[in-house]
Amino acid sequence: MADLIDAPFDRSIPPDRAGFSRLASLWLTGQVHFDALRAAPRRYMVALKWRVLGKKVRARGQMAPLLAMSPRAYRLWAMHADRAARQASLPDPARPIIALIDAGTNNDPGDAALLARTQASLRAEGLPFFQVGGAHSSSLSDVAAAIDWQADPWIMPALVGDTVAVGTAAAYRAAMAETKARVIYADDDVFLKGRFRDSPHFKPDWNSALFEHFDYLTGACIVRAGRDALSAVADRADWAQRLVSGQAAGSPVAPLHLRAVLHHRRVRPSPAVPARPLALHPELPSLSVIVPTRNRRDLLSTCLDGLEKTHYPDLEIIVVDNDSDDQETLAYLASLEAPRYRVIRHSGPFNYSAINNRAVDAARGTLICLLNNDIEIIEPDWLRIMATSALRPDVGAVGARLLYPDGRIQHAGVVIGVGNAAGHAHRFLRPEQAGYFQRHNLPQFTAAVTAACLVVARDRFLAVGGLDEQNFAVAFNDVDLCLRLNAQGWQSFYEPRATLFHHESVSRGLDRDPIGAARFAGELSALQRLWQTNVIVDPFHHPQLSRASEQFSIGL
Repeated sequence: MADLIDAPFDRSIPPDRAGFSRLASLWLTGQVHFDALRAAPRRYMVALKWRVLGKKVRARGQMAPLLAMSPRAYRLWAMHADRAARQASLPDPARPIIALIDAGTNNDPGDAALLARTQASLRAEGLPFFQVGGAHSSSLSDVAAAIDWQADPWIMPALVGDTVAVGTAAAYRAAMAETKARVIYADDDVFLKGRFRDSPHFKPDWNSALFEHFDYLTGACIVRAGRDALSAVADRADWAQRLVSGQAAGSPVAPLHLRAVLHHRRVRPSPAVPARPLALHPELPSLSVIVPTRNRRDLLSTCLDGLEKTHYPDLEIIVVDNDSDDQETLAYLASLEAPRYRVIRHSGPFNYSAINNRAVDAARGTLICLLNNDIEIIEPDWLRIMATSALRPDVGAVGARLLYPDGRIQHAGVVIGVGNAAGHAHRFLRPEQAGYFQRHNLPQFTAAVTAACLVVARDRFLAVGGLDEQNFAVAFNDVDLCLRLNAQGWQSFYEPRATLFHHESVSRGLDRDPIGAARFAGELSALQRLWQTNVIVDPFHHPQLSRASEQFSIGL
């Protein structure tokens, strides 16, 4: 079966083996399910029960992360993807793509076989190549002089041992004809034990903030760079990274993402989790923290005690009381002293959007922090970190990393489309785990963030009309706000260097009553109507990742 699984190295499978290919696919599917059953038998049987009972959405949501745990999950996905790719015809070579194979300075005899594999793969796609570095090869300066720049070529940096998939040249050339971007990149995977492919990286669309900490382009892209750009990095060992980052940053058109696994890597760069603290803004403006509450003096006092220990130069705290009737809570609210605290009374049914909109109208801060009363603050610099990002001209809402009390992640950004609505990325992962390429530990742009702890410039909040009181009284108001900010060019931003505990919805409870369930159904319907979350693909997620899982699991 291995020759079928590793089909990118075999350009053709005879038609008489198509039946065997189908049998191999069924066999591998069974193995993936067996792996899931063996790893989590109780969870698997529960998911299977829901499938038998016809609860397909619930079954899919529980089964997807279990299947993705199998070490053979990607092999199954790749088998089907490769079968489709083999039908692609060889491209018209009129638009040149020249591969530069970076051999480094290592002259290990074992590299000869790896180099031959790389060269054979490029030849099969009709791609000319030069070897840079290593034994018996040219310097980058010599290569730059040898290239015919009149043909306006694109450059494909590659490492010894890397290969490209069937149809790679055709896919890139089709994209070249349709874009003015200077960098086009694709998804990739890596070789496992030199033969099998594993660890697929289904990448986000261009995310410049993420790229600052994780080079997910170099080695899986082509760049439109002239002789001067290539010569400028000729004396650098990391010439490929510098060439790619220079073209990505120097173009007014964002790099274009091809959502296809076109590169099979020998190795690839690892994410660099940023050190703390980051460079804080030197002149932080005034900031108003808004804390809605109802009863639960214990939660509120924990939250406010954390604010007392928070380091911020000009801080206003507004507590909005939504009909508390507990005497202990009322006495505590009465004890909060001005001007440090302001207590606003807001009567009527709980409407998170209306409560916060009213408080924003009364706030004096240049920045606004929406903060749930069940947030527990554990670090004094969290607010300065979030405010620093909120002052960026391209940023709208900034969200913190929120943890459950047991230390697992509750929020690491919001993914649009999960559950056909919106889900919290990387939920239940622990911060110290690798997760999906360390994404939960890296500052980055996201589609949305949660309002449980959100910082935004007051003028930007007001410019988009604040929170939607009519359509999103309780649920999805933060998602809707973020998407409206995004539409104005103020992108949501996830900042894991600000980490807090969140005792999720402890004070308000869950919507299990008929009235609450009906309200939630209406808000879900409004989200899908206004933002098409039942069909949209989050640009920072991927269509090959499961819409039923918040943990970036491969979709099977």
